[in-house]
Amino acid sequence: MKRSPNKDVLFGLYNDETEILSAVHKAKADHLDIYDVFTPFPVHGMEDAMELSESRLHMAGFVYGLIGLLTAFLGMTWIFTSDWPIIFGGKPYWSVPAFIPITFELTVLFAAIGMVVTFYTICGMGPGVINPTLHDRITDDKFCLAFDVTNASDADKSKFQSFLEKTGAEEITQKQI
Repeated sequence: MKRSPNKDVLFGLYNDETEILSAVHKAKADHLDIYDVFTPFPVHGMEDAMELSESRLHMAGFVYGLIGLLTAFLGMTWIFTSDWPIIFGGKPYWSVPAFIPITFELTVLFAAIGMVVTFYTICGMGPGVINPTLHDRITDDKFCLAFDVTNASDADKSKFQSFLEKTGAEEITQKQI
């Protein structure tokens, strides 16, 4: 998700995952538009609470694995049948069972590297990219529920602030990112 610069974000810090999960459920029930939720580790059930769609990264992994499989199989087929046809131990030139280990390894390699590159690209976490941090403790032990208040009225800001107080936020801060 790409974030545009110069957003005013009002956020609250929570102590544990049950508090943040409860706050997200209450925010959805109150029809509040959540900007994002930041946690130091994955929280079970957060994707359902945020009503996020299922990731399609596994489909990309399948495509990358298929490309690896075809690269290995077609590469070995070309090498052992036309480029360098040598009979090894009485095997025919095109010996599919002998191709299986290398085909498997390249399938896994292409899928793994492709999924990592895709994940980093989608999340905007490439080399040289500097992402703003709302609070230093979010990556350590705090959980954050953030609201975008860039174009919000003072009444909306106070509504968000009272919501964060009511749901048990330990610290409430507004920051421009």
